[in-house]
Amino acid sequence: MLDETIDLDRTFQALADKSRRCMVERLTLGPASVSELAEPLAMSLAAVVQHVQVLEACGVVKTEKVGRTRMCQIEPAAMSAAEMWIADRRRGGAPAWTDWATSCMT
Repeated sequence: MLDETIDLDRTFQALADKSRRCMVERLTLGPASVSELAEPLAMSLAAVVQHVQVLEACGVVKTEKVGRTRMCQIEPAAMSAAEMWIADRRRGGAPAWTDWATSCMT
């Protein structure tokens, strides 16, 4: 449970940034190079690389080096954990009050 909470926290923290959400939106269309992700953003390539590293650290994005190009793609499993958490709350599937209070403290 604690590992799931940490992963979920990292995912939401990564997605809290507008630039990273923009990158994730682009990657839902298919794989892209770091340079392609940088095109619409008003920041240096080095800054884009740092944002990609945050997304990769939480598991939302997977990268691989292809020749001299770093390619990025979405990692659906990490996104599904966040989706399930949101869906559970939308359905009213939150745990009982005592369980809720305990889970918020860990």
